[in-house]
Amino acid sequence: MVESQTVGSWAFILGVIIAIIAGLAAGMLDATMAGWITLVLVILGLIVGFLNISDKETSGFLIAAIALMAVGTANLAAIPEIGMYLASMVINIAAFVAPAALIVALKAVYNLAAKPAA
Repeated sequence: MVESQTVGSWAFILGVIIAIIAGLAAGMLDATMAGWITLVLVILGLIVGFLNISDKETSGFLIAAIALMAVGTANLAAIPEIGMYLASMVINIAAFVAPAALIVALKAVYNLAAKPAA
């Protein structure tokens, strides 16, 4: 049987590859195809959030996720020639990381709430 950590690792690698390739294909994809790609990235992100991030890694992962979301607010599209591709890659990576961050944050809140008060 395949270990959940292995599945999560492959989901992460696949998600990053899809996000980068879809970013490089920016402008060539119609809205329907872009929507399906985003759906796949969200599903892979959920898998990563459930299977890959341990309790010890929660803080570091959530900080990294916040940093990625902050990069998404930069006006990368204004960079001549490559800006559209960079912006699209960052948006796709954010679509991949955001669901994982949601799961990890919910697990962290649950763990904090489940602990008895000292």
